[in-house]
Amino acid sequence: MGALYSTCPQTGKTLDSCSLRRIMSVTDVNDEFGRPLKDLRISVTDRCNFRCRYCMPRERFNEDHTFLPKRAFLSFDEIEKVVRSTISLGLEKVRITGGEPLLRKNLPELIAKLSKLGIDIALTTNASLLKKNAKALRLAGLNRVTISLDALDPELHKQMSDSNISVDSILEGIDEAVRVGLFPVKINCVVQKGVNEEEVSKLVHYFRGTGIVVRFIEYMDVGRTNGWQLGQVVPSENVLNHLQKEFDLVPVEPTNNSDVAVRWAHSDGSGEIGFISSVTSPFCGDCVRARLSADGRLVTCLFASGGHDIRALIHNGADEEILQKAIAAIWTRRKDRYSEIRSEDTAALPRIEMSYIGG
Repeated sequence: MGALYSTCPQTGKTLDSCSLRRIMSVTDVNDEFGRPLKDLRISVTDRCNFRCRYCMPRERFNEDHTFLPKRAFLSFDEIEKVVRSTISLGLEKVRITGGEPLLRKNLPELIAKLSKLGIDIALTTNASLLKKNAKALRLAGLNRVTISLDALDPELHKQMSDSNISVDSILEGIDEAVRVGLFPVKINCVVQKGVNEEEVSKLVHYFRGTGIVVRFIEYMDVGRTNGWQLGQVVPSENVLNHLQKEFDLVPVEPTNNSDVAVRWAHSDGSGEIGFISSVTSPFCGDCVRARLSADGRLVTCLFASGGHDIRALIHNGADEEILQKAIAAIWTRRKDRYSEIRSEDTAALPRIEMSYIGG
């Protein structure tokens, strides 16, 4: 396979992702259910400065927990190599995740490398470090951000994040993201029964008219450390019904079949909200996402029990063509559909922790 260019070798002009795909002779790959590989979530660290109970409960992720040694992390050059190889299989989007990705030093350097490949680049963050990093990320080529925010109430925010980082600092990070042009900004709120249900309307009110999209996510059984029980899930339908008593909402048509969020908008055009309902309305059939852990394991489902060691291939000298073939082989054998078959039996299966592969 030839080299991948961010500029045309004949004219020197910058190429968009479609032009890049034409140069590379892209061969889309489909899994066993006909789902293409379009989206790669890349974790750059398994560390986080929050201890949200649904992801990294402190009693399990404390000072005794063994995190990945930093020497085990894929380098930025290695991540770029994986992405270049995957573009040739039809990849269109990359999302940088963690842990908290802004804990990874010099992250704008990675963004700059990936932006030259002509694909859409997004970042998921808790925004605690976003205020001081947003401008550098934008200048490096980051397109947009998604921010985890489960409560506006200061005390509840501290309780849910199990941190001393104020909600005001998160809101300042959001403001800075908007100011530098990381748009559209999306807010993800995980709704848990008896915990933050009262925050739902507050979040919609706060961000209405700002252009920021608020999305409500059903509490999921990712990993095995968060103590998930079905009774803790607030169905998206219930959240929508509650909001419709207060707001005049109209449905919005999806942009494409792989959109995970069901979209609704204020009838006066003052904003949009969304619902991600992996528990009550699984979207496995349209899932086009793979995940790459910080130590280089390719994971084909958020609820997987393990991954495929891409880092070992790289360290054994695999070039982009070999990586392309390996990733294609992994994807074509994919048959994950955990959320569609979720049951008491599947709940007992081992699952990778969310902090290891990102959301």
